[in-house]
Amino acid sequence: MTLREFREILKWSIPELARRAGLDVQTARRAEDGEPIQGRTAQSIAEALSKGMGSGIQVKDINGLNVRI
Repeated sequence: MTLREFREILKWSIPELARRAGLDVQTARRAEDGEPIQGRTAQSIAEALSKGMGSGIQVKDINGLNVRI
């Protein structure tokens, strides 16, 4: 599932995702658009989604994230 799909299931806006993940809105938008992001950013997103979904979401479970190594 993509980040956008997770976000839509949770009925979160991009600013809400950013707030819950402790990111700025521009970074959350870049992540959803498939632009390169840091590993710690991807982890913050996965943790926020995990809390929202009530289940363990790992970075590898979010299709389309472009994580820089």
